[in-house]
Amino acid sequence: MSDPKGPDNSLQRNAPSYLLPVQDTDFIANRDELRGLRFALEYSKADLTLRDWGVRSTVIVFGSARIPSPELAAARVAAAAPGEARAQAEKLGAWSRYYQEARSFARLVSEEGGAMKPVDGQRDNVIATGGGPGIMEAANRGAHEAGAPSIGFNITLPGEQEPNAYSTPDLTFRFHYFAMRKMHLAMRARALAVFPGGFGTMDELFEILTLQQTQKASPTPVVLVGEDYWNSVINFNAMIDSGLIEVGDMGIFDIVNTGAEAWAALKARGLKPASKKRRPVP
Repeated sequence: MSDPKGPDNSLQRNAPSYLLPVQDTDFIANRDELRGLRFALEYSKADLTLRDWGVRSTVIVFGSARIPSPELAAARVAAAAPGEARAQAEKLGAWSRYYQEARSFARLVSEEGGAMKPVDGQRDNVIATGGGPGIMEAANRGAHEAGAPSIGFNITLPGEQEPNAYSTPDLTFRFHYFAMRKMHLAMRARALAVFPGGFGTMDELFEILTLQQTQKASPTPVVLVGEDYWNSVINFNAMIDSGLIEVGDMGIFDIVNTGAEAWAALKARGLKPASKKRRPVP
């Protein structure tokens, strides 16, 4: 007796080509020809979520992922074997003071900058970080302790980055493309605070300074925290003496030592709390 349902079409129904394109994650994720679409998706997901939350402007905090919290620093020293391992743990632990400065800075910005006081549904000066550990965690933690939302723009890395526990869950994003992540870090930024860091920190810092120097972005207050560190790792005067930057380029940023000084410097450069006169970021 013949099957009333007709011939078996399970092979056709289960073929990848039969999936709706939006359901075919292998097709979307792995075809080189669809890279532009993936760029657009990464842009749109974060952009629309931030708009839904009314995030109009941000204060970006950069700094090393390796700088531990005081609690973590103490635990690492206690767990380390005597000798080189303990010396290394103590060396990194000494940098934890900058964790505390980033934490206090983010709390000040969150309490005074407008993140907790939306104007016409729009939030200004919301803390945003790269979403990971170290200085990023410290800044998200400071905002969290103030009761304010904060953003984590995470990136997929070979050694998978875990989001820290303090960014607002609904505002914790993950990107595949560094370029799109950088764009989101920059496009709503109304100020930038940079704590000691390595290659990634330098990359982000000089990108923003270049945008300022070339006037490809609106004037954005920039402050470097940790005078001894910055003056030891970057010889700005040598750049001036060589003629490769102008003396006036040094006016793009301030160098301070504490989170409180950083917040004061940004305000002195014109950063203001929420205002009904501010327009939404296009």
